Amino acid sequence: MPAQPILCDATLTVTNRYATLCFERDDVRNALTGTTLIDDLCATIEWANANKEISCLIITGAGSAFSAGGNIKDMRDKVGMFGGSATEISASYKDGIQRISHAMHNAEIITIAAVNGAAVGAGFDLCCMADIRIGCEQTRFGETFINLGIIPGDGGAWFLQRLVGYQRAAELTFSGRIIDSAEALKLGLLLECVPKETLLTTAERYASEYASKPPQALRATKRLMKLAQRQELGDFLDVCADVQGQCHHTEDHQRALNAFLNKTTAQFEGN
Repeated sequence: MPAQPILCDATLTVTNRYATLCFERDDVRNALTGTTLIDDLCATIEWANANKEISCLIITGAGSAFSAGGNIKDMRDKVGMFGGSATEISASYKDGIQRISHAMHNAEIITIAAVNGAAVGAGFDLCCMADIRIGCEQTRFGETFINLGIIPGDGGAWFLQRLVGYQRAAELTFSGRIIDSAEALKLGLLLECVPKETLLTTAERYASEYASKPPQALRATKRLMKLAQRQELGDFLDVCADVQGQCHHTEDHQRALNAFLNKTTAQFEGN
C-alpha cells in the first residue's frame, strides 16, 4: 500500500477498502483557498488512485460547514490567488482551484460527499464533482458566484448542469440563491438526506457496500460511466467490449463467480 499523503488541513482515515477525508479548517468554514485543502484533496485522490486497496473515498467537513469555497476576505483584499493582474489571477485559478476539478473528474475511486453543512461556491461545485452526495438537515447549497460579480471559475457550470439539467442549473447559477436540503433532494442533488448524527455512518454504509465489490471491475465501471458522457454510442460499445474481455480474465471475476455459485461472500485483494 502506498504511504498515506502528509496532510496539513485535513485528516485521512482508512477502514477496510475505503478512506475518509475530513476538512479540518472550521475556523474559516473549510474554505478551499487560503488553506492547504486544495493540496490535501488532490494529494489524497492521487494516493487513492495509486492504491489498489482503496475503492471509495468519503469527503466531509469538520464543524458547521462542508466548505465555504473561496475565502471572501482574500478576494476583498486581493491577496493570494485573487491578487495580481487578470493574467496572474487566471494562472492562479489554473494552478489552484481547477486542480480539484481535474482531480475529482479523474478519480478512479468512487467519491462520496457527506455534506455536513453549508457548501457554497467552489464548495458546492466540489460536491457536484462527487459521484454520490449524502446530506442532512444542515446541508445548504449555493452556486453563489454571481452574487460576488464573478463566475464559477472552477468549472462548476460544467458539472452542475450534468446533474440537474441546463434549465435548473441556469436558474441556480443566475440567481445565486441558497437552497436547503429538502430542495436539493427534490432536484436530485442529494441521493439521501439523513439526520446529521447519522450522516457519516450513512456515507460509510454506501462506501462499505461499494468497496465490497470486485475492485478492478468497480474502477473500470466508473471510467466507462465518465466516458459515456462524451462518447458516441458506437465508439462507446467498442470500448465496453474490450474492457469486458479484460474483465473476464481477472481473478476478481473468478472469485465473484465462485462466491455467487457457492452462495458465499467474495473477498477481494488489491490488484
